Amino acid sequence: MKSQFLKNNRLVYVCLLVVFLGFTGCKSAKTITGGAGNLKLSAKQLIKENQKQTPDFKTLQSKLKITYTEGSKTQSHTVTYRMEKDKVLWLSAPFGIIRAKITPQQVAFYNKLDNTYFEGDFEYFTQLLGTALDFEKIQNIILGEALYNLKDENYSVSVQENKYVLQPKNQRELFELFLLINPSIFKITSQQLSQVAAQRHLQIDYLAHQNVDQQVLPEKVKIIAVEGTDEMIAALEFKAVSLNEDLRFPFKIPSGFKKIEL
Repeated sequence: MKSQFLKNNRLVYVCLLVVFLGFTGCKSAKTITGGAGNLKLSAKQLIKENQKQTPDFKTLQSKLKITYTEGSKTQSHTVTYRMEKDKVLWLSAPFGIIRAKITPQQVAFYNKLDNTYFEGDFEYFTQLLGTALDFEKIQNIILGEALYNLKDENYSVSVQENKYVLQPKNQRELFELFLLINPSIFKITSQQLSQVAAQRHLQIDYLAHQNVDQQVLPEKVKIIAVEGTDEMIAALEFKAVSLNEDLRFPFKIPSGFKKIEL
């Protein structure tokens, strides 16, 4: 039997989970190269500096290119991606063939290629990751922020290969969490969740960051999800990014579509 990571319509699920991150191709964007950085901060000081970099905007729009690899098969798709911070995440393939909308209350999408749709809560995605998932966590992933509020528990810090390694002093029972942080811009460069007993590993690598209208956002992102011997990789690239425009988020499930159970 195939694992949960290997179900049909996987690309849609990857989009919904990691509508992720890397913002390129915009004239107003400037890649941040960074310098040597300060490697002498305590865990509390590091968390404080990281939270100073939290993006502050109302809306974001871009073209999102998703390259998805599983085994020897690779697919690439480009969609329109929009978000209103703290309220809605939305994406649409060309001609509205596939469209998705996520709010704090609901996950919904439809697929005109097979006349199916889904409406429900975050339960499936919680099962997929093996940890509670909600709108805030998905938004945090998109913006390159920590999945879990760094002020909610005590962390220890160390330095490896000129990066900070941040981890809870008392790791969670169900999974272990590690964060790597760039010492020059204090942004997360990798988030890693491991469930050793279940042979699951989720790794989100923020390969580069850039400045868009004075907001530090991810530029290139690679997502690796492993379960047992199965692995899938998604590379995401956002192009032509714009902030704080008036946006619409149209979404209506076509009549006659069949609801699917995830």
